[in-house]
Amino acid sequence: MIQSDHAVRPQRDEKLTFLQGFLREPKGVGSVIPSSRFMERRLVEVAGLATADSVVELGPGTGGTTRAFLKAMPAGSALMAIELDGLFADHVRSAIHDPRLVVHQGSAEDIVETLAAYRQKSPQAVISGIPFSTMPADLGLRIVEGVGAALAPGGCFVAYQFRDVVARHARQVFGAAEYERMEFLNIPPMHVWRWRKKGG
Repeated sequence: MIQSDHAVRPQRDEKLTFLQGFLREPKGVGSVIPSSRFMERRLVEVAGLATADSVVELGPGTGGTTRAFLKAMPAGSALMAIELDGLFADHVRSAIHDPRLVVHQGSAEDIVETLAAYRQKSPQAVISGIPFSTMPADLGLRIVEGVGAALAPGGCFVAYQFRDVVARHARQVFGAAEYERMEFLNIPPMHVWRWRKKGG
């Protein structure tokens, strides 16, 4: 068994914490409730987490997706969660006890520097649920450029969003998406995209 049941069991106050975060800073949270288990499964599959040994999650929120990712990832792998909101970052740290997880409070724009600071290797996948539609366009583009610089050759960038702003940025960095689907079994329904960094 890769991790204990306690490490992946959702905490009862997770939805309340998520709602509090949304009410406190609605522009920084992509939805009023956490992602559904159907969305979690799709992200795990699209990002190829069953064989990934290094992954970055941008915007873990209260950690529902984080738990799903850890459950799918192999032993000896590493997951870095980068969360701007201090309440969410503290919640994930206290709620999930898994030695493979590193939680960093900071901006997704600094992904390259953050990985270097923790001596983490280039990720095979970066998964983002942060709301690009509510941030300045230049910041959104810088974040995607940072993802492109951070990814290992052949690695993938997976984004799930209600609107397509992230896709406009990602086209400038990665070119056309190699995967795009709607996940309707989520509130709200979300686009899921995957782009691949050349090489590898």
